[in-house]
Amino acid sequence: MIKNNTPNWFIRIFCVILAAGYLSCQSQNTQMKFEHPDSESTTIYINNPATYLLLPVEESSPMSQVYVQGDKDRMPIDVRLASGQVDYYAPFALPEGNDIIVAVKHAAGKPVLWDKIQLSDTFDKSNREKFRPVYHHAPQYGWMNDPNGMVYLDGEYHLFYQYNPYGSTWGNMHWGHAVSKDLVEWEHLPVAIAPDELGTVFSGNSIIDTENTAGFGKNALIAFYTSAGEMQSRSIAYSLDKGRTFTKYDKNPVVTSDIPDFRDPNVFYHQPTGKWIMVIAAGQEVQLYSSENLLDWAYESAFGEGYGNHGGVWECPDLLELPVAGEPGKTKWVLLLNINPGGIFGGSATQYFTGHFDGKTFTCESKPETEKWMDWGKDHYATVTWSNVPDNRVIGIAWMSNWQYANEVPTRQYRSANSVPREIGLYRDNNEYYLINNPVEELKKLRKNEQTFTAEVTDQYNIDSLLDTNEGAYELEIDFKGISADVFGLTLFNGKGDSVDLFYDRTEKRFYMDRNKSGKTDFSTDFPAVTYAPVKKSDNYTLRIFVDKTSIECFDGEGRFVMTNLVFPDEPYNRVTFYTKGGKFKVDPMKVYKLGL
Repeated sequence: MIKNNTPNWFIRIFCVILAAGYLSCQSQNTQMKFEHPDSESTTIYINNPATYLLLPVEESSPMSQVYVQGDKDRMPIDVRLASGQVDYYAPFALPEGNDIIVAVKHAAGKPVLWDKIQLSDTFDKSNREKFRPVYHHAPQYGWMNDPNGMVYLDGEYHLFYQYNPYGSTWGNMHWGHAVSKDLVEWEHLPVAIAPDELGTVFSGNSIIDTENTAGFGKNALIAFYTSAGEMQSRSIAYSLDKGRTFTKYDKNPVVTSDIPDFRDPNVFYHQPTGKWIMVIAAGQEVQLYSSENLLDWAYESAFGEGYGNHGGVWECPDLLELPVAGEPGKTKWVLLLNINPGGIFGGSATQYFTGHFDGKTFTCESKPETEKWMDWGKDHYATVTWSNVPDNRVIGIAWMSNWQYANEVPTRQYRSANSVPREIGLYRDNNEYYLINNPVEELKKLRKNEQTFTAEVTDQYNIDSLLDTNEGAYELEIDFKGISADVFGLTLFNGKGDSVDLFYDRTEKRFYMDRNKSGKTDFSTDFPAVTYAPVKKSDNYTLRIFVDKTSIECFDGEGRFVMTNLVFPDEPYNRVTFYTKGGKFKVDPMKVYKLGL
């Protein structure tokens, strides 16, 4: 369950461009007067105090700009003001006092539904979405994409994220903020970092400055983010109250470049050299910088030319040292690197490189043409890890969508959720190193009850009800044993005809997920898809499947692959058919856990 402790001043960062007009009219609401409502610029006079101006949004409308006249601290916001119908409302926070003037510059061509604009002291955040996940983190309303600035401090996991409070499509980038004590239950907090004269607030990361290296204070939480203005640059904000409020560094930006796509700083301390390292995505490479005080940065090297996939822009790098399973004391450096487009199944995805880092240069130890993918679905992007986690755990999370259709998925109150948190390591296979991804142990707290099924499958075996009351949130833990079939698997389906096929092909050495008939798929031609992951041929497999209303995440039992895909079924999948082609296998057992908070 997501807690709501958001105070009324949560959304107070707004804007727009004022121009002159020629006509005037009086709203039915006597507290508001609209001047020049049919021109390209409109002024709204508000003569009674209120907390919010509720702006009607229609996602197919052209963009308008809004701001409070005379408030120089607020940057303009972009809103698709409704002209034909109201899809939902966006809360525009007003300053305290009387005689407030809000200016609107809207696109010519369609009149705005001025009579739908409302004044209110509240904004209803209660869920109105059929497809809102039960246990994945998602914003209460508005748009979310990349996770940002994740850091652990004094018993709390901080999750910042790219956030638009003024609509459920991309724009107006802020850092949203949530915290959790267990990686399971998330508490929403006010916006952490808002746009300023340097630009909107794109991705980055956070660290804890335990030794007061930067001079902001001992144990300051320092956020490194991208100021996205005419050019993209690195900026700093810091918090001395456990992330509840942030102060921007008065000498921002701290790193600049003339490269158009220059963003997403990742900062960590490199013990052998005694320096802080910053990794920045720069076009189709990453650049590395070093610093002794977190404020002054020196260029060290670049990595990327000729390595991996270059089908799109490189984004959201994360350079980290990971242990190798089964080899005590052995570690390798891994560079997580997100790319859009260029993913193996189209659109956005997370690739990675394994090798060595000496404090100045990252060296990939694979052949340049080698491509390694962290997740083998279509809906796993912008993967980054938490810093400062106890017990040397490496925990990551991703944005669970794809830029091919993220703005069109069939939700309105909010768009996008995060993947389940994953614990990350490495394993070696034929002198290559690959990622291990396992769901964090804390997710077992979600288990509410357990049912167990066993079966011998020679053709088909049907289970007509997985759960007595199925709200679409459950986990399947399946042991496949004694396999002689080349192709075998299971189909999750419901009474409406929606289905998802999950199967192994031992000849091709692949695991597949087919979501072509999964439910609502017609919002994008890129959404219907079959994805696959490499597997070794074996007589036994274990599969963990996390289902949550609009997503399916499949984990290999040893963590050697994970596959994440969105689904939008008309009702929860509550039935399953196991099947085989040309052989047999045992399900021994399948455990079904209802998941909830």
